[in-house]
Parts: sequence; structure tokens; C-alpha cells
Amino acid sequence: MGKYNLIALTNPVDGRDDEFNDWYTNEHLDDVLKLPGMVAAQRFCLNDVQHRKGLLEWKYMAIYEIEIDDISETLGALAAASGTDAMKLSPALSDQRMVWIYKPITGRVVRPAS
Repeated sequence: MGKYNLIALTNPVDGRDDEFNDWYTNEHLDDVLKLPGMVAAQRFCLNDVQHRKGLLEWKYMAIYEIEIDDISETLGALAAASGTDAMKLSPALSDQRMVWIYKPITGRVVRPAS
């Protein structure tokens, strides 16, 4: 079985952060987790302290864990559901967003106990 991470980078419409966060956390995550292969999801907010200064295009990130033999099944279901009654999109969601799929190329490396 293949393992993947879907990385979603998003922004709210200006001035609608609360509405965006309520929809994303309390509705959108549940809708996405109904798709084939979806196992788990976690949301993140851009931290004020960064390693390097520069243009920080997206304020929010969600990481979805996927386990499925054919990732195109998940992506097809996502495309079919997005914007329908099965996966309503909030008017507080900006058009400024990006989605990438990554697959692991190593095992998880953990710091040895001291």
C-alpha cells in the first residue's frame, strides 16, 4: 500500500480568518477524510518566527495522510467532490491556494535517546 502526504497551503479572504478557520476545522477536514485512502489530517498556522526572512505566501497549511494503492483514486475523488454538497467550499477561502502530493523516500528518522 502506498503512503502519501497531501500538503494544502491556503489563505482566507482578507478579514475572514475566523470564518475560514471555523469552516476548515469543523467542516472541511471531515469532508476530506471521507475520501478514499484518507487516514488523518492536521492543520498548521504560519509561525511568527521563521528560519529565514522572505515572502511567506500562505498563512495556513494542512497535512493529510493518505494510504492507498493508487493515489489517482484519492485525487479523482477530491476533484469530483470539491465544490459540491459533499465538500462545500467556504466563501472565506481565498483563491490563493496550492496543493502538493508527496510520498516518503526514507523511513522516519528519530533522534537517539541521550
